[in-house]
Amino acid sequence: MFTGIIQGSGKVKRLTMKGADAVLEIEAGIDLTDISIGDSIAVSGACLTVTAKTPTAFTTDVSAETLAKTTLQLLKAGDKVNLEKSLKVGGFVGGHFVLGHVDTTGRILSKTQKSGSIIFAIEIGDGLSRYIVEKGSIAIDGVSLTVNKLEKGRFYVNIIPHTAENTTLLLKKEADLVNIETDVLGKYVEKLLPASPGIDKNFLAKHGFME
Repeated sequence: MFTGIIQGSGKVKRLTMKGADAVLEIEAGIDLTDISIGDSIAVSGACLTVTAKTPTAFTTDVSAETLAKTTLQLLKAGDKVNLEKSLKVGGFVGGHFVLGHVDTTGRILSKTQKSGSIIFAIEIGDGLSRYIVEKGSIAIDGVSLTVNKLEKGRFYVNIIPHTAENTTLLLKKEADLVNIETDVLGKYVEKLLPASPGIDKNFLAKHGFME
C-alpha cells in the first residue's frame, strides 16, 4: 500500500530481460536503511519487491504481466523513476490509497502551462474511464493527483510546481506514455452493486458517493 506522495527519484542502472520477465536495478535517491529484502517499493507507480540491495541501490524482479501493463519495459540505463516506500501502519496518508497495481498506460496528449502549473491531458481507453471521476483521485507514474476534468477518452490533471520539480513528470513530453492506476474504491463499488439489493447509482448519489 502506498499514498502517491513521491519520496525521491531513482536512476535506472540496467534492465535485464530474463525470458518474458526482467530484473531491474536502480540507484536510489532515497534512504534505504529501513528497507529489507522482500519489502515493497513503488517504481513509477508499480509495486515491486526488493530482491537485493546495497546502501545506495536495490534490485527487483519484474514479471511479464507488469512489463506488459506498465512503462517499465521501456526503461533504459540513466532513466529517472519515481520512488515511494510502502506505507507503514499508522503512517500519514498525504495523497490517497495507492496499491501500486498499474491498470494501464496512458498517452500524454498535451502539456499546457497555466500560471505556475502544468495541465496534462492524458488519453485513456474507454474500459477504464468509468473508474475516473472529476475531482476524484488518480495515480500517474505513482503520483497522487486530482482529476480536474474528464472527457471522452481523456482526462486532465494539474501539476503544481512542487510536484513537477520533485517527480519525473516535468521530464515527460507530449506523446510519452505514463503509468495509470485508477482509484480502487470505484472497482469495489462496481463489483458490489449487483450483489447488494437496494444499492444502485441512485442510492450512491443520494448519499453523496457520486454525482
